[in-house]
Amino acid sequence: MIEIIKRTNIDFMGRRYIAFIVSGVLSLVGILAVVAIARGTANLGIDFAGGTAVQVKFDNGVTLHQVRTALEGNGIKGADLQDFPSAKKVLIVLKKAGEHTSSTSPASPTEAASVEKGLSDKVIEALTKGFPGNKITVDSISEIGPKVGKRLRVDALWAVIASTVGIIIYVGWRFQLSFSLGAAVATFHDVLAVLGFFYITGLEINLILLTALLTIAGYSLTDTVVVFDRIRENMRVLLKETIDSLINRSINEVLSRTLITSLTVLMASIALFIFGGEVLHDFALAMILGVLVGTYSSVFVASPVVLLWSGNKPLIKKQH
Repeated sequence: MIEIIKRTNIDFMGRRYIAFIVSGVLSLVGILAVVAIARGTANLGIDFAGGTAVQVKFDNGVTLHQVRTALEGNGIKGADLQDFPSAKKVLIVLKKAGEHTSSTSPASPTEAASVEKGLSDKVIEALTKGFPGNKITVDSISEIGPKVGKRLRVDALWAVIASTVGIIIYVGWRFQLSFSLGAAVATFHDVLAVLGFFYITGLEINLILLTALLTIAGYSLTDTVVVFDRIRENMRVLLKETIDSLINRSINEVLSRTLITSLTVLMASIALFIFGGEVLHDFALAMILGVLVGTYSSVFVASPVVLLWSGNKPLIKKQH
């Protein structure tokens, strides 16, 4: 494989305590984000909060201010608007649909669907009145009730937990317990770091972000296993070498490969971020952050956890 850098001799494990501080801060912000999501206080998309989304196309271009004025003039407030100027389209999102409808709880799912349908109809009616000479075409209508959003939110958290448990089982079987713990901690770290970034910047947390987080978890594991595999290979021949020295040697040996892989995924994610359109914007941003954090964690999170668990002493790998 092409080497973009020559063989290095960097003391990565000697910098592990600085990395622990940085990772601790990132993880803490991520934990706060998880708490906020569980409580429903984060900037949740309608996937998790419930609500109505209507995407419409205008024959003649309009501004978001004009759309908001038309909606508020017909009693529809609190809408999140997103425009696609080149396509003359506008996405109108009303979160927590129950707040925009009657306060009386529907008696059945059929009645609930009817109430939500009424809200989307009101949006279309308001736009028709606000732009009488501008033909409007409805592209899509998405409606999710608050109870469904809450269920999706809980299921999303369980999906991340289940994937991490699977990682622990796989790496524990493939390598050793200390390696599985290192991989699990690094995976949780990466997911929390990206989630925390979206939380503190106020970006929307939705199913697209969940998809990105699970993809990041897979990438992080792949990158970590490459480092672990080289450590395991060196353990078979460097039986008397201390674990911190062996880990440093292994990371330096695969550093070029790790950087090439990360740069390849990073360039693809950046291209998706720039040219992928608004729908994929947040997914691509999460992937960019995930690649950067995942590469960092393979070196400065997963491997130091193995060192802390094993102690600075020779490791004897059980032969299979």
